[in-house]
Amino acid sequence: MTSEPARYVGRFAPSPTGPLHFGSLLAAVASYGQALVNKGQWLVRIEDIDPPREQAGADKLIIDMLEAYGFEWDGPATYQSVFTSHHEALVSRLISDGLAYPCSCSRRDLVNVPTGPLGAIYPGTCRDGCAADEFAIRVRVDDEPIEFEDALQGTIQQRLQSESGDFIIKRRDGLIAYHMAVVVDDFDQGITEIVRGVDLLDSTPRQIHLQRLLGFTTPAYIHIPVAVGEDGDKLSKLTGAAAINSDDVGASLHLALQCLGQQPPETLARANSGVIWQWVAENWNLATLRGQSKIHPARHGYG
Repeated sequence: MTSEPARYVGRFAPSPTGPLHFGSLLAAVASYGQALVNKGQWLVRIEDIDPPREQAGADKLIIDMLEAYGFEWDGPATYQSVFTSHHEALVSRLISDGLAYPCSCSRRDLVNVPTGPLGAIYPGTCRDGCAADEFAIRVRVDDEPIEFEDALQGTIQQRLQSESGDFIIKRRDGLIAYHMAVVVDDFDQGITEIVRGVDLLDSTPRQIHLQRLLGFTTPAYIHIPVAVGEDGDKLSKLTGAAAINSDDVGASLHLALQCLGQQPPETLARANSGVIWQWVAENWNLATLRGQSKIHPARHGYG
């Protein structure tokens, strides 16, 4: 007797640092399209674990805009901060197992260390202990290559010790670091495929390292090209990307589908979101973006 294939579970996990902009809409559309074509579940998770960067009310703006664009997710939207105690417990477990340790090094202490594609390469200064009252927690790495196959970007490999060194999983200010939280929550929610921007591609080997240390399964990965402006910079809140609105949902979704290489018919630009999502469920194919790292929305009429 053959077992049924695992149920597809995808997710969209925005940070509440501001309203959705066109770049984040592309990520939402791409992850939702994958869930639709795989007849699976799609979850929304608000990644609210960095209060200093968050904008009051941004979570509601994000959820309201997703609803306006006709996205339908399974179950209520979850908030990452709710699971902080679980994140903390797993950090403690890694420390107890000798896989993580306190580190008192400041940015100033690391000014003169070698750098690589991922930034400063931590030299292991505190691996054998530190006596400071304030410290972060770093996870130990080695130099065995971590390799995975991204559906769009191909074979990716990193040697963490050479390219980043031991990395932080709990910050000096007591907040859980992104890598730790996202790994734990993706596993707990049963995420089978992660669709996100290629700007996060370099983070994936570190997250796979944590998955292996914690005994978690590794999901499939699809890193879509990032949307860039005329200057070549990524569209983001930091670069002043304009928030999307609900004035013309059909036209905005049509443009997003064009940018994602889907070749939607012109009639969809005047259709309601239900008709558009039905077309997506029947025609979605991200393979058209294979090998691409940038999307230029202006070339499709954006802005």
